[in-house]
Amino acid sequence: QVQLVESGGGLVQPGGSLRLSCAASGRFVYINTMGWYRQAPGKQREVVATMTYGGTINYANSVKGRSTISRDNAKNTVYLQMSSLQPEDTAVYYCNAGGVRTTSSRGDDYWGQGTQVTVSS
Repeated sequence: QVQLVESGGGLVQPGGSLRLSCAASGRFVYINTMGWYRQAPGKQREVVATMTYGGTINYANSVKGRSTISRDNAKNTVYLQMSSLQPEDTAVYYCNAGGVRTTSSRGDDYWGQGTQVTVSS
């Protein structure tokens, strides 16, 4: 079992910045991919950014150039730094751990509880 705990969400003005954090804990031995997804009201959940254990990064076009995902493998923590935030960035942001290996399974996915990001003046 893997637990993901997000932090760093909140209310920010347009043009502002936020740094989200997600720490993984449990009995896993390896997490292939950690990333961030978001779900705005009335919309489907979409990927924001992902990062593999080896450092391969993918960003959604909507956040490319103003977001930075980073990962501390020793701490099993992934971060998302976002700047130039706009109202369309308002969503619940979810941390994801994909391809998780435990002593009894491989390739499972886990989700955090989500953290609200609201961009409004």
